[in-house]
Amino acid sequence: MGVDRLRCVSFSGTAYAGMVGQNVTQDTDWPLGEPLQRYTRVIDFESRSSVETFERPPLQNPASWKYGPGWLGGTPLQRHRQQTFAVQGEQAWHVDGPDDPVPAPNSAELWQLDIWMTPHGFVRAARMPGANTTAIWRWEVGESGRDGATTGAINKVTVVSATVLGRYRVNATVREGDIVQRTQTRVPHPVLGDMNYEHEYSAWVDLGDGMVFPGGWHHHDGWDDERQVPLLSGGHNSFGGSFPEMRANDCQTLNVPESVAGATEAPPHVVSTELAEGVWLLGGGTHNSVAVEFSSFVAVIEAPLDERRSLAVIDEVVALVPDKPIRFLVNTHDHYDHLGGLRTYLHVGATVLTHQRNRMFYESELLNYVPRTLEPDMVSLYPPTEISEGYTMEDVDEKYILGDGNRYLEIHYVQGLASHVEGMLMAYLPAERILIEADLYDPALLPDEVQRPTEVERALLRNVTQLDLRPETVVPIHGRSVNWEEFLLETRQAH
Repeated sequence: MGVDRLRCVSFSGTAYAGMVGQNVTQDTDWPLGEPLQRYTRVIDFESRSSVETFERPPLQNPASWKYGPGWLGGTPLQRHRQQTFAVQGEQAWHVDGPDDPVPAPNSAELWQLDIWMTPHGFVRAARMPGANTTAIWRWEVGESGRDGATTGAINKVTVVSATVLGRYRVNATVREGDIVQRTQTRVPHPVLGDMNYEHEYSAWVDLGDGMVFPGGWHHHDGWDDERQVPLLSGGHNSFGGSFPEMRANDCQTLNVPESVAGATEAPPHVVSTELAEGVWLLGGGTHNSVAVEFSSFVAVIEAPLDERRSLAVIDEVVALVPDKPIRFLVNTHDHYDHLGGLRTYLHVGATVLTHQRNRMFYESELLNYVPRTLEPDMVSLYPPTEISEGYTMEDVDEKYILGDGNRYLEIHYVQGLASHVEGMLMAYLPAERILIEADLYDPALLPDEVQRPTEVERALLRNVTQLDLRPETVVPIHGRSVNWEEFLLETRQAH
């Protein structure tokens, strides 16, 4: 492949980025966002840097998220067409059009890993001290398709395995002609644990002087599991494209912005706001939770993002209500940015309330004893007996009520969200007239040019009307709480 001669490479074309963890149903692929137009990437293997630039209509991926959960998710939305994602060594950042760079320290390692999972990057990494490189051979059968198993095109390949960045065991499939056609490893993920992470390469371009580089890319987050065995989650296609325009060794120095150098991931910040007596909004980040106190227990609505966020929220709940257990965790839906803390609440003794569509997925892939070796969480380190013997989950179909004789929390199924997600729940406190919802209405998030009401905003009003709920306050999982009239006014649904 000309590894020793290729110091850096730039390539251009059209790409796509899948909306990881945002599928409508669990057995379908990640939805595709708008195409990444005028995509260009420069990879410099010697300086350990990568810069991606592309154009995409605004209001897509939030700042500092390239792939992964949280597609809209309450974080600042993309405001400009031009986008830049860069990493050099341990520093990573994102630039939205002409705005200032936004540090992305929690993404730096993954973006750095992507450099070493390119064919040329892998060969370089496999030669480094500590790589512990090994190899085997095998006969590889072609992929199964909708027309049945493939019986031809059985090829003998070599699988070379090496440790990259000190902890990722990357496997490279080398086909005839000593070409790396696939690289695969596992990366830590708050929902899927040690998640499959895989690149496939094709359409090789001759760069001259014995150098070739792939012009076709295809990347999976999760297994490419057409048969759904043994997993239920169907999403996998998270990035790909065709990049026919290439240049070799046109290297330029990448300078880390001053505002990015040395940036570290901030600890979770939780701010509690009392909505009513014994009811608190737990905000301070991109995603909220809501705590509701009952006579002998507490219920928390939503466990977003990851264990770190959830532990910070739990600490705040304990400070607010010191002597009552968190007995229930209400999960609104199965998008990954809303699931990352379910295991944490299960571990502290909460029963998960979720729509019945989600039970099989959660039990098989989330609330289980499968080891998490890359980033062990509480369930991995201290496995609770409840997963195998206890009361871990309660199904909600159309309606479910938590109560103690004095306070009641109604949990309702939200109908009519076929283009967003199946199995959405919202919660309602009838005495306090407080409605708690996720992703249906995010106050002041969308700019003025977006046509209102959106499909999900119409669905929210339709469900509230059909159920004869009479909210005075809307409490979103993304953003601040507002009164009902403000919701109607902003979404242009005022009567």
